[in-house]
Amino acid sequence: MHNAELTALASAVQRQATPDKVVITPIPELKLSCFTTPTEMTSLVYEPCLCLILQGSKEVVLAGESYCMDPAQFLLVSVDLPVDARVLEATTVQPYVGVQISLDPRVVGELLADGTTVSAPGPSERGLTVTAVEPPLLDAVRRLVDLLDTPSDLRPLAPLILREITHRVLTGPQGLRLRQIALAGAPAYRIARAIRWLKEHFAEPLRIESLADQVGMSISAFHQHFKNVTAMTPLQYQKRMRLQEARNLMLSEKLEAAEAAFRVGYESPSQFSREYRRLFGAPPRQDIAALSAET
Repeated sequence: MHNAELTALASAVQRQATPDKVVITPIPELKLSCFTTPTEMTSLVYEPCLCLILQGSKEVVLAGESYCMDPAQFLLVSVDLPVDARVLEATTVQPYVGVQISLDPRVVGELLADGTTVSAPGPSERGLTVTAVEPPLLDAVRRLVDLLDTPSDLRPLAPLILREITHRVLTGPQGLRLRQIALAGAPAYRIARAIRWLKEHFAEPLRIESLADQVGMSISAFHQHFKNVTAMTPLQYQKRMRLQEARNLMLSEKLEAAEAAFRVGYESPSQFSREYRRLFGAPPRQDIAALSAET
């Protein structure tokens, strides 16, 4: 990978970015990041996307599994996953610079229907991986970022380049991960359906038998493939989604911990507090007070 290409793209991103923030651009699928100092670990939910590192480094943790990214590498996420993430290397002279591009599973399906060729599906793959970026993909990302300089080109050209980026990922070394979630009948496709249901209904009681039946899998196969894709059991996934949403509610809507707990499906505030402390390392009130003081 040519360092000059990465440096040029990092400079283009910095021109459009705001220091120490994640910027949503006029291309809704494109987010830009520029941080001048390392950051604390932050809990968030990644939707299907690729995150390309241009300068600095970043760590993403999925259910205890750590993934570190350096320049010229990208993180591929194929399903909705709750993770922890932080910027590891960043200075005012050489800030962390990154690009996040959302991937539309519908476009993946359309490309497969159009005849895009990738290897045959095998066992369910983890829904998150780090891999080296190849020159054609880097070039497509550069052209997408360059569109921000010519707003009149956004509407006609951005969808085409986004489709090309999806094609590049789909036909690259990690394309199988995307194919699995779009190929009807594949175990990972069924798990992706279950994940979407859990994301939309995490506050509701979870019956594993019912969800496994809903996606057409036996309970044992459902558990196995769900953990292959997410590194969690369905109950662990639901708990993580509940706790992160409760934290968001306490921050954004200033809810008390007990009310946030009930909103996300907990019947016992004390159980919520115990599980919240295990995940975030502090009781809800103390954690939210600390976060509020930082913003």
